[in-house]
Amino acid sequence: MRLLILGATGPCGIALIRKALAVHPDYIIVVYARNPQKLPNDIQNNASVTVIQGTLDELDKVEQALEGVDAVISALGPIPFQTVGTPIADFYGHFIDLLYKHNIKRFMPLATPSHRDEHDGKQWKFTTLVTVIRNIANSMYSEMVGIGKVVTTKGADLDYTIVRVPMLSNGNSEKFVAGYVGTPGLGIVLARKAYAAFCIEELEKREWVKKAPAISNA
Repeated sequence: MRLLILGATGPCGIALIRKALAVHPDYIIVVYARNPQKLPNDIQNNASVTVIQGTLDELDKVEQALEGVDAVISALGPIPFQTVGTPIADFYGHFIDLLYKHNIKRFMPLATPSHRDEHDGKQWKFTTLVTVIRNIANSMYSEMVGIGKVVTTKGADLDYTIVRVPMLSNGNSEKFVAGYVGTPGLGIVLARKAYAAFCIEELEKREWVKKAPAISNA
């Protein structure tokens, strides 16, 4: 398996890389990052990790990172209180074209319950969380809605899993529950390690293909 990870220098991306290497030491992990120097030494020095430096605007370098890749997990998320547009959703529009070009079907982007799924029920904690984000950080809300829209429309022929996360923490638990808003036991806090555990497990199990599970710590 040759796995490309986007957003790899952030806390979620680092957790993803470490979990992938721990569970599948035979994987080749490709990291595409603007500032690879932000990667911890244990990742930079791992022979199974290939690093390609570039920005989301440099699509020629993005395409280079996709060579030979079997699957992509993206931990890209909005910058808090970003004020201009939906840069990640816009990038995904171009990125999906490249996935089709290279016949890469498996794509697992990060989103939040701001992207509403038709299977979601009512749960006041999530309703409150989404409402607060929409009111005080509308750009972040718009970014997540845009991500969900472009993946489910332009990326409709991909084997996507939109991984919807609530509030993220640095907790150590890898135990998670996955479902839809309203699922019993689904909370509004998720440790980044649990996010990574879900993603790496879902790569193999493929239980949520063409779906948008909401996950939290169990």
